[in-house]
Amino acid sequence: MSDHDARCPVPHGDPSGDSHGDSHSDRRRTAPPGERTTPRVEVRDGVWHVRALPLVRQVLREADATVQAGFSAETARQGLTGDHPPVLYADGPEHRRQRSATAKFFTPATVRRRYRDLMEERADELVERIRQDGGAELSAVTLRYSVEVAAQVVGLTNSDIDGMSRRLERFFSGPVTGSSGAPQRRLPGRLGAVVGAVRPVWAMSAFRLRDVRPAVRARRRQPREDVISHLLQQGYTDREILVECLTYAAAGMATTREFIAVAAWHLLEDDGLRAEYLAAEEPARHGILHEILRLEPVVGHLYRRTTQDLVLEDGEERHEVPAGALLDLYVRQANADPQELGEDARQLCPERSRPKGVRPEVMSFGDGAHRCPGGFIAIQETDVFLQRLLRLPLEFAHPPRVSWVELIAAYEVRDVVLRVGAGQGWREPSPASTAR
Repeated sequence: MSDHDARCPVPHGDPSGDSHGDSHSDRRRTAPPGERTTPRVEVRDGVWHVRALPLVRQVLREADATVQAGFSAETARQGLTGDHPPVLYADGPEHRRQRSATAKFFTPATVRRRYRDLMEERADELVERIRQDGGAELSAVTLRYSVEVAAQVVGLTNSDIDGMSRRLERFFSGPVTGSSGAPQRRLPGRLGAVVGAVRPVWAMSAFRLRDVRPAVRARRRQPREDVISHLLQQGYTDREILVECLTYAAAGMATTREFIAVAAWHLLEDDGLRAEYLAAEEPARHGILHEILRLEPVVGHLYRRTTQDLVLEDGEERHEVPAGALLDLYVRQANADPQELGEDARQLCPERSRPKGVRPEVMSFGDGAHRCPGGFIAIQETDVFLQRLLRLPLEFAHPPRVSWVELIAAYEVRDVVLRVGAGQGWREPSPASTAR
């Protein structure tokens, strides 16, 4: 695909006021400072760094030649016992079997039938509270919202949602880097190291005792249509169920929370795009959200290790990757590959053309065997919430703060303090914008 073919055909306004936009400017809010964008492939310290979209996609689809190496998979596998490896770390036939068995929980039809009403009810309640209070810190609101939706899918419904939200936030609050790229420590020196090591262990134990165990006991007595009931039917142990619950928590709660915040950020800063979003029918709204997600993938790096020699061809360039090599796949760079998506790939354009077979969000939900199964749920719950939130006359109290979590190479958006404008009312939705 040529740069001309890929370039966005519809100019969108820039928050700076430039209605045409510079094709080389960067609309991203969460790109880590100093992260390399070139070359398309390089080897440093024995690690293959891959930034070209076609090659990232190829590696993720090489299920017979690579295995999961991200999310501390190689370290975690050494400590795993039992007959059921976590779906995040499994590969090959066992992984395909697990994914096939749980796919029914994530289909669009299931989401609409079982979770849509819950999303709407909770979104109505939370947005009404924001209106009454005159504002809110958005990341706290979206944490509760995303936890409650994901809890229904997983089956974590026998404990207090606010308490579970706090426990999960403590567990996932690992080492972060600040906006300058330098590591941030909440406590200095040795004390900080000790607290950093103990916090996730304590939080996981609390999550197991207060959230997972009551849910497992309830479903042993009366199975339901959720993931925990399915795992019990498959003979999973309590420990194996805990690990799967943490996996779904990271995917369904932590990452969706961040995306809702960054999508709100883009839409609140671009009046034209926000108006377009609020007036659109659901497919067009989802298209806008997919384009924001393309620009702002929550997980910026995926990792694979080769199990056999692998050849990567990028135009006239040929790269021979040996068996046993570690590949660092740059999702953010692949999603903004100028050779595939145009020289304006760091701009936001929902009407952007893409290479054949490439999804609207590009690599933001991954690809291949480990592609995120909950992509539709994430977009649906984001849309349900933002459709309500953005009808309030909102403004930022100050710019949000972005940091990066090392464990999952993801961003965190915090201090998203919103204020409801004085003397303005609720914006009634148009009939088109409320159509499902």
